[in-house]
Amino acid sequence: MNSSDKLKMALTAVIVAVLAYYGVAKSRTAPPPAPVPSPSKQAAASDLAGGKEKDTRILGEFDLARLYPESVLRQGNPGRKVVALTFDDGPDNQYTPQVLDILAQKGVKATFFLIGKRLAEAPSVVKRIMNDGHDVGNHTFNHPNISHFSHQDVEREVRTADEELRRFGVEAGGMFRPPYGAVAPDSIEPLARSGYRLYLWSVDSLDWRGLNLDQIVGNVIPQVTSGSVILFHSAGGPGEDLTGTVQALPIIIDDLRAKGFTFATLHEMFQAKPRPARQG
Repeated sequence: MNSSDKLKMALTAVIVAVLAYYGVAKSRTAPPPAPVPSPSKQAAASDLAGGKEKDTRILGEFDLARLYPESVLRQGNPGRKVVALTFDDGPDNQYTPQVLDILAQKGVKATFFLIGKRLAEAPSVVKRIMNDGHDVGNHTFNHPNISHFSHQDVEREVRTADEELRRFGVEAGGMFRPPYGAVAPDSIEPLARSGYRLYLWSVDSLDWRGLNLDQIVGNVIPQVTSGSVILFHSAGGPGEDLTGTVQALPIIIDDLRAKGFTFATLHEMFQAKPRPARQG
C-alpha cells in the first residue's frame, strides 16, 4: 500500500469518527418529542374552571364562515362604516357592570354572549343588560369546548342555556357563539336546522390573556374595517384580569367614532330578528 492510499484511509477513519461522535452527542442532548394529547384529553380541557381561554379550534372563524356563509356570521357589510362590539363569558358582578357603565356613558349598544350557569350569580346584571338595550346571545350553559361533542350533546348545551335565559326573561333568538369559537364543522348544519346561527368575530382583542390597555388597543384599532365584529370579554375564569378591557374600551370607542364608525348590535348589523323587549 503506497503512502497516498494510507493517507486516504486515515482521512476516512477521521471522518467516520467525527460523524459517529456528533451522532451520539445529538442523541444524548436532543430533548424527547413533546407528547401529543389525545382527543379525549383535549376535550376534557373545557370550561372556565380551567382558567384561561385557549385556541382549541378545529377550524378558525374565517374558514367556518367561508364554508357555511348562511349559518356562520363574522363580518358585516364592508360598505358601511358600522362595527359591533361583543362581549363573552358574562355575566359577573365585577367586570360586566364596569363594561355596562362605559357603554352607557358612550351611548353604545353591544351584544353580550352569556353563559347559562352564570345567570343566577348576577341576576341584576342580566336585567341591566336588557334594560340598557343590548343584545343577548347564547354562549352554552357550562362553557365547554363542544368541538368534540356529539350533535346531541351540543344541542343539549345550547338548549339548556336557552331555557335558563328564558327563565330570566331573555330570548337569544337563535343567536349562538360557541366557547372559544370552537365547533366541529359537522355540527353546524344540525344547529342551523334547529334555528341557530353562529355569530363569530373578525377582530379579536385577545383580552382574555390579561393584556394591558395599550396591548388591547393595539390588537383592535389597526384591524377594524367597515363591518368588523370585535371580540371582548365581560367576565372570565378564576383570577382572570380584565382590567385592560375596561380601560381600553372607552379609548377604542372614541377612536373609532373619530374615524367615522358607528356601532350596532349583531341583530342590527345582520338584520336578524329584532332585539328582545325591555324588562319591566
